[in-house]
Formats: sequence, structure tokens, C-alpha cells
Amino acid sequence: MAKISLILDTRKSSRKTDGTYPISLSVYHVKTRYLSLGHSTSILGWDQANTKLRKSVACNKGLRCEEIDTELEDKLYQAKYLLRELGNSLRHLDVNGLIELIKDRWNDNIKSEIKKKVENNISLEDWGEVLIERKRSANKPGTAKWYSNGIAALEKFNKGKTIRLYEITVSFLRNFEAHHLGMGNSKNTISIYLRAVRAIYNSAIEEDRFVPLKNAFETYKIPSGGRTRKRARTKENMNGIKELAYPAGSILWHARNYAMIMFYCRGMNFIDLVQVKVGHITDTHIYYGRSKSDKPLAVKIVPQLREILDFYIVGKRPGDYLFPTNYDGSTEHYQKYKSQRRRMNERLKIIAKDAGIEGKFTTYNIRHSWATIAKYLGISTELISEALGHSSLRTTQVYLKDFDNDVLDEANALVVA
Repeated sequence: MAKISLILDTRKSSRKTDGTYPISLSVYHVKTRYLSLGHSTSILGWDQANTKLRKSVACNKGLRCEEIDTELEDKLYQAKYLLRELGNSLRHLDVNGLIELIKDRWNDNIKSEIKKKVENNISLEDWGEVLIERKRSANKPGTAKWYSNGIAALEKFNKGKTIRLYEITVSFLRNFEAHHLGMGNSKNTISIYLRAVRAIYNSAIEEDRFVPLKNAFETYKIPSGGRTRKRARTKENMNGIKELAYPAGSILWHARNYAMIMFYCRGMNFIDLVQVKVGHITDTHIYYGRSKSDKPLAVKIVPQLREILDFYIVGKRPGDYLFPTNYDGSTEHYQKYKSQRRRMNERLKIIAKDAGIEGKFTTYNIRHSWATIAKYLGISTELISEALGHSSLRTTQVYLKDFDNDVLDEANALVVA
């Protein structure tokens, strides 16, 4: 696969008599060749991370840095766009032939800025709608809504005007962040919006619908949300919930059972719980797929779990839903599921109070509680990640941040005692 990038050619043979090095196009196609772009600077004068000249460095003082940077970006863009146009035809070229075609493209009279706006004109909303429709078709209404909210937030910031993907620059993203912080919005909120936008942006690149001069998200870092305290509950808290004596068949009795099933199933998500069918349960395991990632999971049925399951299985066929919520995962019934989740959380609030648990307690807390209790028992983060069905270890590490801080506090208490 051919690759093109802007570099400072610091090879010894390229060093000029004044001590500077040429700014070049690195062209890789089986072999690497360097194509000088007619400008040079010192090692200190070149910002490789942003592929720009450093205006403050002495050797660049007499240069028109912004004009040169624009010229370099234009040439890089034209070269990358040429790669896209060539497609499979590249296999008929060697690296020298590719360089000649790049030179020919640079000599073309069509201005690169016009090319960018005419041929690279897809908007965030246009490509976002493609992805939203895909997610709806795949019964992923939550992800579709996430994309939609991200697009709406950026367009509102842009005063309702359409945003072309090439207009999403580092400066644009930083201004968006500053605007929301100034409004009093949290970094969590900003992160949710911009992670959705980044997913749309990168998808357009991956599917060859957009060729950026530079990926804005490779330089701009989405702010990390502040830590949410007290999500996880202790094992004693969960045992307290288990021991609550509600009248059999009452609303709170069922809600308590659902909570304990989620806990016994390694912190199962509520959206996955309500889609469990009787046929997913064997003598030894519950088998289900995570709605968020489609990752298949198998959970061994412990005796406490079997006792609860047996009550709900009686009289049902394999194709029946285990619980009366019976959400089928479709976009059509997603609002119904959200109402069910809201009612479940209202009941968990009462259950937590009855168990003497202070603070917020929701279906999400159950998942965090399982992870944190497992960590306290010495189970590795890698195994916890696998148990939760996370697609990356990083997600699990976010779950366990509070645990790490508590351990440090305990260590400090021992040291200073």
C-alpha cells in the first residue's frame, strides 16, 4: 500500500551548506523515495507532529511561514488525492513512476483549494445520515441517537450551517470545546459529542468518502470526562439487596431479582437482560450477545442464579423472553425499552434505600460493582475486561479508576501512620 507524508529529510546526504535540511514528500510504494518541495529549515525549525514550520525559530524568521505551510498542505493533498484516483492501477507503477505522476499533478492548472471544495465536499450530516441509517437497520438505535446528537451539537455551534468534513479542523474543535466549557457544560458532555463526530469523520476516511489534508483528531485530543464517584457498591451492599424480604410477586421483588441476575451474570447490562430468551439458558450456562458490541458471552450459572432463573423459566417455551419486558432489540421498540429502564432505575432507588445504601443506585452501578468487587478480590484487569465483554482494556480501566485511587489512599494511610 502506497503512503505519502510530509517530512524534514534529515539524512546526512541531504544536509545543506547552511545547516538546514529540505522539506520533502516521502513517497513509499514498495520502496521509499524523497521529493524535495523547494523549502528547507533546521531540525528545530520543523514541527513534524503538525507538519508545519515553527515561526518562532531563528532560521525561519525571514520566511513567509503561513504561505509555505499552505503550499505544502496543497501539495500533500494533491498527492494523496492522486493515490485515491489511481486505486488498483498503482500495482502497474513503481515508486519512480508514481513520483512523476505526482509532479504532473502539481503542474495541473486546477487550484487544489477548488479541487478540495468540489471533490471533497461531503458534509458531516450527509455521511452521518448514512451511518445512522445503517445502525437503525442493524437495530442499534442507541448508537444512531449518539451520532445524531453529536451532529446536532456541532451544527448548533456552527449557527445551524452545514459543516463540511474538511471544515473540521483542530481550531474548530478547540473552539467548540471552549464554547461548551464557557456554557458550563462538563467535559463528559463534550467528550460524548466529539467521540460521535470522530467516529463519523474516521468512517468517511476509511470508506474513501473523504481525503483529509490532515486528520484533525490525530492532533486534537478529546477531553477526558471527570471521574464519576461512588458508582460501585461493595459486596456487603449487594448481599444486603439479596437479603431484602419483599412479598413474592411484588414489583420490588421482581426488580430485586432482576438486579441480582445482572450481578450474578458478571454485571450484565440491562439492555442485554431484557433480551434473554429461555432458549439461551442451558443446565450450566446463559448464552447471550452484548448489544453494544455483538460480542458473544457465556456465563456459568451459579446456584444463587439458578434459584432465581427457575422461577421465571416455568411454563415458558425456548422462544419466549425470560422476562415480561421482552425487548427485541429493534429500533421500533427502543423507546419502550428506555421507559422500562427508567422504571427499573426508579425501583432500584427504593431498593437501595431499603438496603441502607446511600447515594445513586442504577442498573449501571450493578455493572461497576461487579467489576470493582472482582478487582478487590485480586482478579486481573484483563480477566475483568473479558468477563464484562469490553472491546478494549481501556474501557475496563475507566471502570476501575476509583478502585485504583482507593488503594492509593489506603497505602498512603499505612505509610503516614
